[in-house]
Amino acid sequence: MDKKIYLSESEMPAHWYNIIADMPNKPLPPLHPGTKQPVGPEDLAPLFPMELIKQEVSTERYHEIPDQVREIYKLWRPTPLVRATALEKALDTPAKIYFKYEGTSPSGSHKPNTAVAQAYYNKQEGVRKITTETGAGQWGTALSFACQQFGIECDVYMVRISYDQKPYRKMIMKTFGANIFASPSRNTNAGRAILEADPHSNGSLGIAISEAIEMAAQHDDTKYSLGSVLNHVLMHQTIIGQECIKQLEMTGDFPDVIVAPLGGGSNFAGISFPFLRYNFAEGKKIRCVAVEPASCPKLTRGVFKYDFGDTAGYTPLLPMYTLGHNFMPDAIHAGGLRYHGASVLCSQLLKDGLIEAVAAQQLECFEAGLLFSKTEGILPAPEATHAIYQVIEEARRCKREGKSETILFNLCGHGFFDLQAYEDYFAGKLMNHHMSDAQLHTNLAELEALQPA
Repeated sequence: MDKKIYLSESEMPAHWYNIIADMPNKPLPPLHPGTKQPVGPEDLAPLFPMELIKQEVSTERYHEIPDQVREIYKLWRPTPLVRATALEKALDTPAKIYFKYEGTSPSGSHKPNTAVAQAYYNKQEGVRKITTETGAGQWGTALSFACQQFGIECDVYMVRISYDQKPYRKMIMKTFGANIFASPSRNTNAGRAILEADPHSNGSLGIAISEAIEMAAQHDDTKYSLGSVLNHVLMHQTIIGQECIKQLEMTGDFPDVIVAPLGGGSNFAGISFPFLRYNFAEGKKIRCVAVEPASCPKLTRGVFKYDFGDTAGYTPLLPMYTLGHNFMPDAIHAGGLRYHGASVLCSQLLKDGLIEAVAAQQLECFEAGLLFSKTEGILPAPEATHAIYQVIEEARRCKREGKSETILFNLCGHGFFDLQAYEDYFAGKLMNHHMSDAQLHTNLAELEALQPA
């Protein structure tokens, strides 16, 4: 069997998969924070083009991928599925380990799968500029690339700690023509309020989202774009799992366990949602495991409540597992996972016991990433090391139990722009973080006033 399994361009999926069509329990609706009533298209129109709003509320199982989007996808898709035989040997496990490698994209991660789609629909409606946030910089890089393809200006609000930690992410965004601002910034009311309270704020994804939304809402020719969390974003990422299904058919294997990191949910959804349909429709028992940082444990220690998707409270109220929209995460290097809430879809699936969640500490994730790099020859992004950590745990379990299970994970991006993180690890500057119960309770107490009657 070949170590790498490729598809031809003609075999690329022609549709995105919408898991809402098959979920046993449909997600609760987003609510207007003032009326506590479900939001309508008119509430979202100032921020998103209408076609994306239609996808956000759709219950149709499949949505056709536009030809122009597919042509741009062909710059890097289909991506390879790789059998991690060297890692298997190092672990002396009977398990088979496969990874879908999304680091071949122009931004080095899975993010362009939705960035290109969102830029396309914005262009179709005559949008001149898109504003967005970014944590580690993978999403900002992806949207910068996508906007360049369609001649759209791009403003990126980058979480301050990542802005300082990841200079090469900023450089590649600038190469693609984006304007980058450290968040919190003095460009917005939301940013200025945060800086007044804490002039040395490290920032958060929630703050950066508030800033990007505020700027988009002020201009008729500007829209906002989100890199995770929303239903349409997760749907665009399902091209990953759909390709995996075709590639695994070529090997004769089928996953027993699927693993991916979870910050907002697009990474995890992209690989797992197409496989979850087998559980819903055919009664299969694939375990889908989302891995989050122990310092930002919304799935494992948060609560399922209505909450804002941003810090300033500009978004609708979303039903999700959350740590509270005012949560300020520790300055871990996996910046793409430092988000206070999980997507509505992933949250509902976890609430229903249809997926699993685990939390991992920063140091053990870097150790896992280094073992993967030494065996498979790819330096993973800090976010991806969370999946690798859990894959190693699953492989060791298989060894203890004498089971030859098939494990599939999403290697969502390479770490070539995250070398500072590895330098800090080798220098002993990284540490594990733990959120106290007191901090958790303080944030969650603020949510009660947001709940519908």
